[in-house]
Amino acid sequence: MDKALLKKNDIVPLRITDVTAEGDGVGRYEGMAVFVPAAAAGDEIDCRILKVTKSFAYGKIEMLNVPSPDREDRGCPVKGLCGGCVFRHISYEAELRIKENTVRNAFTRLGGFLEEELTLLPISGCEETDRYRNKAQYPVSLDKNGNIVSGFYAVRSHRVVPCGDCLLQPAVFSEILNEVMGAVRERNISPYDEITRKGLLRHVYIRRGHYTGEIMVCFVVTRQDKSFSGIGEALVKKFPGIKSVVLNINPDSTNVIMGKKCVTLYGSDTITDIMCGNKIKLSPLSFYQVNTARAEYLYGEAARLAELTGSENLLDLYCGAGTVGLSMAKSVSRVTGAEIVPEAVENARENARLNGIGNARFICADAGEAVRILAENGERPDVIVTDLAQRGLRPNVIVTDPPRKGCGGLTLDSIVKMSPSRVVMISCNPATAARDCRYLADKGYSLGTVRPVDMFPGTGHVECVALLSKLKATGIST
Repeated sequence: MDKALLKKNDIVPLRITDVTAEGDGVGRYEGMAVFVPAAAAGDEIDCRILKVTKSFAYGKIEMLNVPSPDREDRGCPVKGLCGGCVFRHISYEAELRIKENTVRNAFTRLGGFLEEELTLLPISGCEETDRYRNKAQYPVSLDKNGNIVSGFYAVRSHRVVPCGDCLLQPAVFSEILNEVMGAVRERNISPYDEITRKGLLRHVYIRRGHYTGEIMVCFVVTRQDKSFSGIGEALVKKFPGIKSVVLNINPDSTNVIMGKKCVTLYGSDTITDIMCGNKIKLSPLSFYQVNTARAEYLYGEAARLAELTGSENLLDLYCGAGTVGLSMAKSVSRVTGAEIVPEAVENARENARLNGIGNARFICADAGEAVRILAENGERPDVIVTDLAQRGLRPNVIVTDPPRKGCGGLTLDSIVKMSPSRVVMISCNPATAARDCRYLADKGYSLGTVRPVDMFPGTGHVECVALLSKLKATGIST
């Protein structure tokens, strides 16, 4: 289609035939794809065109003429304004269909796996679609009238949309945030300005143990400051569940929320929760799945796919606070976890001690370098892997739970060199999971079962867990 046939502010009839993983409806006008936020498959709309490129356009709903059968208002005070939820306008059943299809498309289109190669199990959905998160990070800013506000970032921006009560968070989070913001205003604590790089308070970060109810309040600031003196005691008087109040120091000009240094203002350095029957200590910097109940299901599915017999040496890469490896410790001979964040490694070690788990150890290293430290050797990976095999330490099963960017090349190459019989990949990004599975498949591993798991209802995120089994020896043989 000629771009000139469609231009900004045109209003055109559109039937929505599909929905992207990001929650945008997709229709075609004269052959050109038009992406429309908050649209549902089956909607018939009048669409106002907002932007036109050479091959597609963006628009918004000007008039909803025929609503989709999938439409359902699931409520939210800032729906369509903040950048969190993208599926609160459709039923949860429709959302699950989209997410399952997202995982399927990732493995077939991006990973290049044939449909007959892919054993995709039905998506596992949540019983609770609201109030499921155990953590929230609220940016703090000035609004256009100069008032200090907190909430969530608007879509594709760093403009803060005030939100009195996010339906994904426990209700107590909003109560605590309101109290905190009142104290911030009384103390004239300045919000950080990303443009001028001036100001003190960047984020308010709240974490709660799902089972224990213990709460941590963390102020992400540019520097340590006496303005926060006594704030912990005041919060605890009103909210006895708060067990830890912490300053996190982040002086850098960066989009990364957390800095590396933490200073405890009140109570403990950590809070405790329970995951898969294990007590888990959490610092502000510990990675911990935000939906505890669904994480327990996810880890159980990973253990099921791993087919553990009790004799395995298990390597848990990107282990965070050790939750995955510790959940499987009773089913293996030995667990080794690797994590690059020192505070998380200390949490993992403490968690093993706390639960009397003696067959687990944790090392502080990038996942790709972990094999070198495991062997306590030098620079040659082939020598290191051979040494691991001779000492009976080479893993039979590797579990990975990487960040959204997936496993790095060094990590994948190390996995291949260690030649485990099974690799179980947990991923919060189906696209990078499919890419990494393709890499391992090209190195002699067969893709087995893939299970999509929804842990974040309302949002565009979906997890999956995949099993890869060794077809042929491409690493060092035992």
